[in-house]
Amino acid sequence: MSTENLYNKEAQDKLRKIVDEVSVAMMATNIGSKPLSVIPMDTKKVDEDGNIWFLSGADSDHNRDIKNDKNIQLLYSSPSDMKFLSVYGNAEIITDNSLISKIYDKADNAYLNGADNPNTTAIKFYPKEAVYWDSDENKIVVLFKIVKAALSGKNQDIGTTGSLKL
Repeated sequence: MSTENLYNKEAQDKLRKIVDEVSVAMMATNIGSKPLSVIPMDTKKVDEDGNIWFLSGADSDHNRDIKNDKNIQLLYSSPSDMKFLSVYGNAEIITDNSLISKIYDKADNAYLNGADNPNTTAIKFYPKEAVYWDSDENKIVVLFKIVKAALSGKNQDIGTTGSLKL
């Protein structure tokens, strides 16, 4: 793998690209304790400042965890596309209905009761640090290159990894 560390706008663009393509994150809260609390979360958007938005119930365990400790880790993974992203940062619970309604859609009714429901909140995640692994080639091509490297003993470029300085 080649290494490409990205900064500022380039880092935000890379984060946005991977998040848009993968969309579901495993959100780890309570990261200072064991066990971690980890749940799948559907990303609603990445805003112009690179913040990542989610919807959540005010009475959820992860909202409670965020109120106690704002530090969280997001893990995005798409093995079939060979795209992976680990993002560390802080989260804030948003209760402003005008902001919530901008990211709420009908599919969210599967687990929430409307944008105006008092139990519906948004989570605004402020990324601090991120690491990514990305390949523009599909999994079959990458696996072929790994086998080729094993058989030939020669390095193969199977993608890019790097830090995102946000």
